[in-house]
Amino acid sequence: MQRTAELWGLDADVGTLQQEDGRAYFDIETSRPEDAWRTSSRFFVFDHGAIVDHLAARPLATRLVQGFRTAAAVVMEGGAFGYFRHAWRFGLFFIFPFLLVGLGMAISLALATYPLWLGLGLWQLPIGIALGYLFFAKLFIPWSDRFHTLHLFSDWDMAVAVSRLDNAIVNDWIEKSAQAASQAFELQADEYVISSHSMGSSMAAQTIGLLLEREPDLLDGKRVVFVTLGGATLQCALLRSASVLRARVGAIARAKNVTWLEVQCLTDVISFYKSSVTALTGHPDAPQPRLVFLRIKNMLFAERYKRIKLDFLRVHRQYVLASDRRSNFDFGLMTAGPLAAVTFKRFSGEWAQDAELDYPE
Repeated sequence: MQRTAELWGLDADVGTLQQEDGRAYFDIETSRPEDAWRTSSRFFVFDHGAIVDHLAARPLATRLVQGFRTAAAVVMEGGAFGYFRHAWRFGLFFIFPFLLVGLGMAISLALATYPLWLGLGLWQLPIGIALGYLFFAKLFIPWSDRFHTLHLFSDWDMAVAVSRLDNAIVNDWIEKSAQAASQAFELQADEYVISSHSMGSSMAAQTIGLLLEREPDLLDGKRVVFVTLGGATLQCALLRSASVLRARVGAIARAKNVTWLEVQCLTDVISFYKSSVTALTGHPDAPQPRLVFLRIKNMLFAERYKRIKLDFLRVHRQYVLASDRRSNFDFGLMTAGPLAAVTFKRFSGEWAQDAELDYPE
């Protein structure tokens, strides 16, 4: 936020993280004294990191076996077919960690059985098994961390759990988040922004959709903007078992006081670029999200972009990170700046490059 303030000529005061009644939040105040305006924003944090940590804490063998079971489930439920049909690069993203680990396992197996296929004495078999184990556990797995391979295994475990709603930890998170979000909506505000990124978009859709089921009038009289960053809701919603998620996507799309912005980038392979999440979840008659396209190349200095452009996970995270240059999207400006988040559906690069932005009152 401090970098956003410097970039856009604002003053920003970022508060500390607070805990109250099970809710985590912090405040940000932005201003520009010469224009005599001040914007106060309260950020409620709905962090599913504990679920990821729980999945990552399992023994290596458990993570591998469960990961391949999850991959099979995604295929059997039609998810993989949907990925390649609507966003082939996302399909490659899906199979990448499993192919990589499968290759590592094949090499390990070859090392473990070298006495057999070389026609050597069986007394060397224990040596081969030791070599295979050492290669996989001590060399391959640490090396694969640079690609966040096991993290992606856990990510797909979570995707299936969010789709099926058959995991008590995930369901409990959604329930508690819905209760906390309901309390947040009771506070007075000019605008309520629900921002989510990547897997968080499916979590947000489950949470807000659950709220709308229980409290259909909750958003009456409020201006609400539902912002999904990275266009990855379909990761879960395309699975056959995700019927509840698809219904909740439709409920959000049809909510009369909600403007849905889907922020996408062509060079982000972990997204369903130009796909309509509502149409593909069975709601072609519902209002479609307003697509906002950004170019990460225009957000960063050339040297910085060159360093990250081949790291697909790092590119995918840029939506919520600080920019080096003014462009048509800035997460900090959208969520804590003087502009209403809804204006970003028409926020232009030409306007952004102006030294003096015409801030609305």
